[in-house]
Order: sequence, then structure tokens, then C-alpha cells
Amino acid sequence: MKYYLVAGEASGDLHGSNLMKGLKQHDPQAEFRFFGGDLMAAVGGTLVKHYREMAFMGFLEVVKNLRAISRNFSDCQSDIAAFMPDVIILIDYPGFNFRIAKWAKERGIKVFYYIAPKVWAWKEGRVKRLQQHVDQLFTIFPFETDYFRRFGIKVCYEGNPLVDALDQKRKTLPTFDEFVAANQLEKKKIVGLLAGSRKQEVEKCLPLMKQVAARFPEYQFVVAGAPSLSREFYAPFLSDGAVKMVYNQTYELFSVSTAALVTSGTATLEAALHRVPQAVCYRTSHISAAIARAFIKIKWVSLVNIIMNREVVRELLQYDMTVDKMAEELEALLPGGAKREQVLRDYAELMQLLGEVGSSERTARRMVELLSE
Repeated sequence: MKYYLVAGEASGDLHGSNLMKGLKQHDPQAEFRFFGGDLMAAVGGTLVKHYREMAFMGFLEVVKNLRAISRNFSDCQSDIAAFMPDVIILIDYPGFNFRIAKWAKERGIKVFYYIAPKVWAWKEGRVKRLQQHVDQLFTIFPFETDYFRRFGIKVCYEGNPLVDALDQKRKTLPTFDEFVAANQLEKKKIVGLLAGSRKQEVEKCLPLMKQVAARFPEYQFVVAGAPSLSREFYAPFLSDGAVKMVYNQTYELFSVSTAALVTSGTATLEAALHRVPQAVCYRTSHISAAIARAFIKIKWVSLVNIIMNREVVRELLQYDMTVDKMAEELEALLPGGAKREQVLRDYAELMQLLGEVGSSERTARRMVELLSE
């Protein structure tokens, strides 16, 4: 069968690549075209557009880039029409993918949505789009199943694909000594800095995180350079030597980190799966923050807290993201700190909720079964 996948972010590229491996396993004749990234390209098929050309976040940033977004949509639409797939698999990225879903459904193309849009967090009205334009929804969090079924949406839950991603990486992760030698770091304990995967996030968060580093001279602070951003973009933040950077080595960095400061998003869950105590730290523009406050209807923003339905990791958001508060929380998370052991116990409970390895393969198998009916 012919599959067209649309992923607009680094996390979508990761999960899309693992899903494609599962699809090839259950459909050896599978043909792929996709908007995605290097990981998906490595599986096979044709990469039409890289997610680096699509990473816009926040109200102002979207408005400034409306022309580019419109061009991306037109390119995707034209390419799908030429390819004539048996199914379109949309991976998260709702602002873009909802439009593709509507366009495809109007033309009679089957639409699967993998990694459900977080309509339970904000813009619940978008549930109607899922009802109208999506044939099957594939969720990755256990609480989502009952939520979406309340609206009459066909839902399939086969576990969380991050568990698969970590399992695949685990055998090749370096030791601490190997990691510091390969990246020319000091032999000091590491605090990871996950400042986001978009320019706006890094520009707002990393300068403050760097100031925290100055208060912990016995540790080295290492930035996880996101593959969606160039090394040149990071250069001004690294020029004073206050922090170091490793590029496109997030899992490797987590595997050797003692603790971390992490922006909200997938990285919060990745830190938990690596058993790295973390503080969630996030700032955006004043206008984007005001809009978010008006629409977000959940108590927490980090996936760890949302899944557990309680505060496991502290969230320092917008004006609460100060150097003093980050330093105070980090102190509590480092060895001997007041919060470290409790956070690790909570992480163990979280892992039980997320299910066993094999989520991507199980989801792919279900997709092929549905397409073969």
C-alpha cells in the first residue's frame, strides 16, 4: 500500500520513523512519501519537505510566517494529489495537519491521525474536526482513550512510542567516560539543559538557564542542541564558555545527566523515561503567553504531570522562570537534595502507566489491519 505521512517536528520524525519500520514489517510492499526528517528518510521512501522548514510556534511567530505556512500547505496538497496514497497518516502537528485532514477527507482519501492533538488541553472545539475528517485516531497516552470515545471518535491505544525509542537507543548509549571523551567535556557531573527545539524557545530560555550554571561550579551544564536548529544558531549562546553543547544527542545527554532543566514538551517525558530528575522551565513572548493563559484549560503543561494527574516535577513558567527559582529547584533535585528520591519513585509509577515496548509495531499492525478490511 501507499502511505503519505506528515510530521512537522523532530518528535514527529522520531515516531514517524518507528511507525514506518512497523508498517514495512506488516506490509513489505509499503511505499512512503512524507513531510518529515532525517530519521524517516533513513527508513526509506521520499522526503518531500524537512520539518525544519515548518517549525513555527506561538501566535506572533505564526503570523509573521503565514506566507511560508501557506506555501507548505500547497506543496503538501499537490504532492499528495500526485502520489494518490491509500492513506494519509498525520503525526501530531495539529495546526497544519487539521487542514490536511479536511482537504484529504473532502477528496475521499482515508485519514489516520497518529499521536492525537492535545485538544484536552486547549481548543476542545477542534474535537469536531477529528469527528468529521479523521477515520481513525491513534493515541499515545492511556487517559486519552476514554476522553476521545466520549465524542464518538474511533480510538486505538497501543502504548507510548517513546518507550520504543528509548529501548532502541539503550544498547548504544555511551558510558559517562565515553560521552565526555567524545564531546571534549570535563569529567564533572552533568546537568542537562533542554532549551527547546525552536529558535524562539531557545532565545527566551537558554540565557536564563546559563545564569543558573554559574551557581553550581561543581557541575558542568550541557545544552542539547536540537537537530531542527543549526550549530551556527547556537554559537552566540556558547561563546562565553559558560555552558557546553552536544548536537543531536539528546538521549545520550539524558543517559549521563544527574539532573536537568527542561522546557515543556516531549523532552519532559524523555527525561522521566531516562530517570533524570528535572525542573520544567519555559518562557515565551508576552503576547503568546497571554493567549495561552486564556485558552489552556489544564492544570499542568508537562506531560509527566498531566499523565500522573499530580505534580511530580515542578513547573516554572513565564514569570516564575527566574534564576533564583530554577537554582532552588535544581538544588533539591541533585544528589542529597530534598526532592530527588521522591521524583524517582514517581517516575517508576509513570513507566508502568505507559506500557511495554512495541507500541510502534503494534500501532502499525493495527493500521495495516484496518486498511485491509
